[in-house]
Amino acid sequence: MYLPAAFVESRPEVIAAAIAAARIGELITLGPAGLDATTLPWLLEPGGEHGRLVGHLARANPQWRDVDRAQEAMVIFRPADAYVSPSFYPSKAEHGKVVPTWNYCAVHAWGPLVVHDDAAWVEALVRRLTARHESGLSRPWSVDDAPPAFVASMVRAIVGIEVPITRLQAKWKLSQNRPAADIAGVRGALASGSASDRALATVMAPLSGEPPA
Repeated sequence: MYLPAAFVESRPEVIAAAIAAARIGELITLGPAGLDATTLPWLLEPGGEHGRLVGHLARANPQWRDVDRAQEAMVIFRPADAYVSPSFYPSKAEHGKVVPTWNYCAVHAWGPLVVHDDAAWVEALVRRLTARHESGLSRPWSVDDAPPAFVASMVRAIVGIEVPITRLQAKWKLSQNRPAADIAGVRGALASGSASDRALATVMAPLSGEPPA
């Protein structure tokens, strides 16, 4: 991705937290028909230098069969984004030389696509994914709440996938190229916006000299 120095994010713990916050990401691969993409929930787990992404695809989805094994797969996560109006900048009143833009956090991960067409591996993954996403609910659902035969049939309908991360880039475009007053103005405006706006405002808090919400 285009990555100006001001927007580089390289802290592993911050990137891992962003992947967890995004929850879903776009799997992009190259196959005989060209580029293909599927939106999936992922888990980032230990393994190698950068970790590994694990998830699953519907067995009927041709992406796992058609992928060019000689090419890397790519997974894109975007945990937060927000429109930035020129009216958010105090400098607008000073000189008017401002334009709209978009602030965002983005993580791009590359690696080979590994397919796990094994029922035990897939069921274990489903259980980990379920535990991750049900953990915050007042009445969390468990795989064991469903009949075993039904679970087995659902597991047969999917295949597990893994992307051992060989390359990782993260871009935090948070108005770092603006004066401090403009950064604070953007952060303040976003703090009262949509859920995504507020999430980005929280990420921007340290840049504006304020503690995270």
